[in-house]
Amino acid sequence: MSAAPIDHQVAAAFLEAVAPAEIEALAKARKMRRRADDALRHAQEQQIQRLRYKVSLAERQFNRVDPDNRLVAAELERRWEEALLELRQAEETLKGKTDASLREPLGIDSRLRAKVVALGTRLPAVWVDRATPREHRKALLRCLIDKVIMRRGARDRAEVRIVWRGGATTELAVMLPVNGLAALPRQDEMERRICELASKGVYDDEIARILTTEGHRSPRRVDGVLLSTVRGVRLRHRIKTARQRSRWPKVEGRLSVTDLAARLRIPPKWIYTQLRRGKLLTFSDPAGRYLFPDEEKATQAIRKLREHSIDHIDLREDQPHEEGYCYG
Repeated sequence: MSAAPIDHQVAAAFLEAVAPAEIEALAKARKMRRRADDALRHAQEQQIQRLRYKVSLAERQFNRVDPDNRLVAAELERRWEEALLELRQAEETLKGKTDASLREPLGIDSRLRAKVVALGTRLPAVWVDRATPREHRKALLRCLIDKVIMRRGARDRAEVRIVWRGGATTELAVMLPVNGLAALPRQDEMERRICELASKGVYDDEIARILTTEGHRSPRRVDGVLLSTVRGVRLRHRIKTARQRSRWPKVEGRLSVTDLAARLRIPPKWIYTQLRRGKLLTFSDPAGRYLFPDEEKATQAIRKLREHSIDHIDLREDQPHEEGYCYG
């Protein structure tokens, strides 16, 4: 079983945890929790004061009773002991909470928090940088993550539990590549759907898009259906369709590699080289075609990459950042 999908999901959870918004939310949550703890501690201290008065009152009543009145003396002595026990338990509870709060890490001041936020902004760029050794990535993960527990469920997925330092946990369901269509739980349903659409003359790439929106996937791709998967199933069932489109359909708000190369007046080969090296990250459609945001900021960033002003760019919607500043 390939560990790459699990590593990717764990890394995504780690980067999300150190994102500036998460750091600010954590700081606010800690402040609210501290206020709640202070209010609870104050209530417990008041309860202890009331219990101490109750113990003192029971002791005075016991001391004033006539020793010859054994029944009354025994009852007052029992009440005194119960009050002492209740007071001791309340004091131990308060001490335990106080010790626990002292063991918690201290909050950070605004200046240090600003530095942490700045680091969280830069960390995704450091993470995807090919110059960052694998050992350094592991060291970064160990700063926040105590351990990762994986349990293989179905053939096409794994259940992952991240245990963070401090005890918090995150549960993830990670989709895994499989060897063939037979390993997919919805294989029969997907094949029937492909045959149905192909029989109506729907193009293969459009079938791939429809199946992706319906939640299907290819064996080697966990987030969608590839054009090759649709074509393979259709041909295996001997379904002939009209001549497939010779040109990719335009996607509103997106640029293909050819469109991007023409706009920037650069060779398409250079774009493919950056994609292969991991210096230019973007998303792709169900057919596997690379697509880029049709926005001035994106094209300007690619120009900077071409000019070596920056080292890499990530234009994916789930990881929107560019080295040095955020892209969104």
